[in-house]
Amino acid sequence: MAANWAADSWKSAQALQLPEYPDAAALDDVTQRIGNFPPLVFAGEARNLTTDLAKVAEGKAFLLQGGDCAESFAEFHPNNIRDTFRVILQMSVVLTYASKLPVVKVGRMAGQFAKPRSSNTEVIDGVELPSYRGDNVNDIAFTAASRIPDPERMIRAYAQSAATLNLLRAFAQGGYANLHQVHRWTHDFMGRSPWAKKYAETADRIGEALDFMEACGISPDTVPQLSQTTFYTSHEALLLPFEEAMTRQDSLTGDWYDTSAHMLWIGDRTRFEGSSHVEFLRGIGNPIGVKCGPSLEPDALLRMLDTLNPGRVPGRMTLITRYGYDKIEAHLPTLVRAVTREGHPVVWSCDPMHGNVVKAANGYKTRPFERILAEVRGFFAVHRAEGTHAGGIHAEMTGQNVTECTGGAIDVTEQSLADRYHTHCDPRLNAGQSLELAFLLAEMLNAELSERRKAA
Repeated sequence: MAANWAADSWKSAQALQLPEYPDAAALDDVTQRIGNFPPLVFAGEARNLTTDLAKVAEGKAFLLQGGDCAESFAEFHPNNIRDTFRVILQMSVVLTYASKLPVVKVGRMAGQFAKPRSSNTEVIDGVELPSYRGDNVNDIAFTAASRIPDPERMIRAYAQSAATLNLLRAFAQGGYANLHQVHRWTHDFMGRSPWAKKYAETADRIGEALDFMEACGISPDTVPQLSQTTFYTSHEALLLPFEEAMTRQDSLTGDWYDTSAHMLWIGDRTRFEGSSHVEFLRGIGNPIGVKCGPSLEPDALLRMLDTLNPGRVPGRMTLITRYGYDKIEAHLPTLVRAVTREGHPVVWSCDPMHGNVVKAANGYKTRPFERILAEVRGFFAVHRAEGTHAGGIHAEMTGQNVTECTGGAIDVTEQSLADRYHTHCDPRLNAGQSLELAFLLAEMLNAELSERRKAA
């Protein structure tokens, strides 16, 4: 248990990126109601994820974390949940088949609503209004009434998260994730991608292996792992009134867990010393992620690790780097050397999305695929040079056929961004680009594993 910590002790620390609710009584009423709702996840599941992530930290598994930039009420549909889940399954199969490593699958799903903003207000056509902070806070519509923070939106976010998680559990355990279905996970619209053809070839080889195993008496009936998978959820622990309301004491261990998700992370804007978000996260037993950007100094990171993981529990801490393709090889080595020197057990994961946002000539925010890929390559290069493990990827992606990030094998141009630009916040990789990234990741992971075997 963290010393001098309570679920509400964050209120005595410095809070940034939190909305100002005009009706404090209404906020209290909502959080009390949520506090009586059932948990979305269980403490034992969070501990299982910590165990799985400890294997990633040792280089014996790989972390695949992906999903929406920001979930929305408007796009809530079972097909959208299914399509993102199936792309993650495809990516996982590609990585596992190529590297022979288990893949820990964590979705940015079932709770990723709140978003940090660079400014408290935004101006459109001379009109200034409060910024949109995610559907669990206010509405994206640019009107004065829509931008007022409404605590009742947390109730709707809880209900949507519960329904999403229920469907994800059904997909993961009810047969959809059966490896015999590997061909059926491909989206129809990906047919013209060369990577879809390569995936089909991989699926063929997996099918042949499964047929051989079945002839030897090994089938989904005898080995359940062939017919189901473990899938975890995660989101940024940004809206602290909601996170506090979802925090419960585990009856088995007495420790406190945030039951809104298996894994929570803290963003680049809220990970400073004395932050209310750091204060909250240090006391919960869930595995924790920390976004690491160019402004993070090695000594500050070490103090953060001492605060969030004083017991140095393997698998508790995931460091999610987000630099930009042209900065990662200059900044990341100093952090890696400091953490290695101090012996902190961490998972190093690469977020190649947030540092590579550009504005297209037509005004759309986008992320060029070649820059995303360049940052991933830089991430692997640093860890190869430092003798550490490139442990994971953290991507904003969707199973929909969107046109939000430029480039990739199915070339999305700046001119075609407007065709299907649906995101509520930042641009996401579409299904084809996500699969392409998985194959390129597999090549890098294989190269790293080959060097590791030679060194051994």
